[in-house]
Amino acid sequence: MTATKKPRRASAAAKAAAGVSEQVELADQVELDFDSPVDIVCGVDEAGRGPLAGPVVAAAVILDPRRRILGLDDSKALSAKKREALYEKIVECSIAYCVASASVEEIDSLNILHATMLAMKRAVEGLGVTPTLARIDGNRCPPLSIRSEAIVGGDALVPAISAASILAKVTRDRMLVELHERFPVYGFNAHAGYGTRQHLAALAEHGPCEHHRRSFAPVREAFALHGMRTAFDAADGTGGAN
Repeated sequence: MTATKKPRRASAAAKAAAGVSEQVELADQVELDFDSPVDIVCGVDEAGRGPLAGPVVAAAVILDPRRRILGLDDSKALSAKKREALYEKIVECSIAYCVASASVEEIDSLNILHATMLAMKRAVEGLGVTPTLARIDGNRCPPLSIRSEAIVGGDALVPAISAASILAKVTRDRMLVELHERFPVYGFNAHAGYGTRQHLAALAEHGPCEHHRRSFAPVREAFALHGMRTAFDAADGTGGAN
C-alpha cells in the first residue's frame, strides 16, 4: 500500500521551500552537511513495529515552511482526535507526502526491522518531490539513494518527522479498524494489534488469523495451542522482538 501526493508545480515549490534558485546545483553541496540551507528535507517515521498483527506503515513528509502547522508532535503524545485533525492539515499543507507499508508476509520473511526499513524506503521513494536529505526517526536509516540522518527521538524534535509519525499512525489505525470489521473477535479497533491482555486472550480462544505475524512469539504460541504448526516453530523468539 502506498499513498502519495504530487503537488502542482512540485519542483518549483520544493526549491522555493528550500530557498534554492533555479541555478543552484544540489550536487555541489558539501557531503553530509545536514544543515545546508539548500536541502530539500523529508521527515520519515513508522508505526506498527510492535503489534502482533497487521502491516508496518511508514510515512515521508516534506513540509512547506510557508504553511506552518501548529501542534506537531510525536503521534504517541497526541490524542486520537488531535492526530486526525493534524493528519488533514499535513495532507493539505505539505509540499509532498507518501505513506507506504510492508505486509505481514514481508515482516515474517524479512523480520520486523528489515520490513520497517523497506516501508520507509518505499515512502521516501514514493514522494512526488525528490528530497536531498531524509531525516529518519530512530537510530538507523534505510538504504536510500539520497543522504539520510538518523535522529533518536526525532518524532518529538523535528517537525517533518512528527508529521510523518502522525500520517503513519493515523493510516495504520484506520487499517486496523477496517480489519476489525472483518475479524471482530480480536478487538483490533481497541488495541490496533498490540499484545494487550484482551488480544492475547482472543488469540488463545480463537487462534490467529491470516493477518497475525507468525514470526512473533505470542502468535506462534497461539498456533501451537490450537495444534497448528508454522515455519517459525523452531525459531528462537527473536523474530517477535518489538
